[in-house]
Amino acid sequence: MSSTWGHAFRITTWGESHGGGVGVVIDGCPPRIPLEPAHLQAELDRRRPGQSEITTPRKEADTAEILSGVFEGLTTGTPISILVRNQDQRSEAYTEMAGKYRPSHADDTYDAKYGFRDWRGGGRSSARETIGRVAAAAVAQQVLKSLFPQLEVIAWVKSVYHLSGNIDPATVTRALVESNIVRTADPAMVGPMTDLIKQMRSDGNSVGGIVECVVRHCPPGLGEPVFDKLDADLAKAMLSLPATKAFEIGSGFAGTLLTGLEHNDPFRIDDGRVHTTKNDSGGVQGGLSNGEPILFRVAFKPVATVMHPQDTVTSTPHENTTLKGRGRHDPCVLPRAVPMVEAMTWLVLADHVLRHRGQLGS
Repeated sequence: MSSTWGHAFRITTWGESHGGGVGVVIDGCPPRIPLEPAHLQAELDRRRPGQSEITTPRKEADTAEILSGVFEGLTTGTPISILVRNQDQRSEAYTEMAGKYRPSHADDTYDAKYGFRDWRGGGRSSARETIGRVAAAAVAQQVLKSLFPQLEVIAWVKSVYHLSGNIDPATVTRALVESNIVRTADPAMVGPMTDLIKQMRSDGNSVGGIVECVVRHCPPGLGEPVFDKLDADLAKAMLSLPATKAFEIGSGFAGTLLTGLEHNDPFRIDDGRVHTTKNDSGGVQGGLSNGEPILFRVAFKPVATVMHPQDTVTSTPHENTTLKGRGRHDPCVLPRAVPMVEAMTWLVLADHVLRHRGQLGS
């Protein structure tokens, strides 16, 4: 139920951080879409732990195994099952957490809901669950590229703590984002952001920030009024990611400081198509894409695990105590969150494209 996303392009993720593996089942993928393991691996490698000095040192190859739905390099139209095995679990680091709730984690809330929890690395609430999403999005990307070859989804780190980059969404490239371990698109901020994250790791602390994302060459008309508006589905998709705290599209909260005359996006005809002369709407109007670049931002909180004693309570019985963070953790989730934000964007777009074609035939 809650582990399933989408309507026409539907995915179900499964697995826990310290279980045998994690993965996804994809249903609704059209047949005859080229798909090789390398397509998945390239995206999983961007998400995997241990990829740089500012990410968690957990060592996982995150090798994708396609178990069904693909034959001779093409999707068959039947469910696609993908498995990634866990190989570097160290559950002993979490033994103390079996009897104590980690501050700002899902320990207390999982106990409240289920009366039971997997304390090894957070179980189902771990960001390791997002492997299934990223793998499924690699499939969604292949589907969309077969229909709209020019379609682009590019995310980058806009800010880390108080450090903010100066990035033009109209010209940013994937190559620029991937040229540095922070995944910011402002070369001048690579050093300061890297140093800040390394200092936080050294201090046993953590920081958050903002990931920005642009969708270019998106066809107009995507979205399903009224409850499945494109921006509403993007918001839900992004806020379903671990550590997210806020979402805004277009002018976002800053739009509240403008008048209607200032905020409106005037229309003009250019090359036989309706365009807007600016884009405070963020590429979505009335819940439907308007053909302009879709631009949004996602706020990620500081990682909850810090290597300092903090007040908490025991699980049974509830008594006041303290707990110091242990285990291997990212001091900042942002560099690895970039492919996750892109993944959820591809999934939302694929679902809406297939729903649109199913309803209107084109």
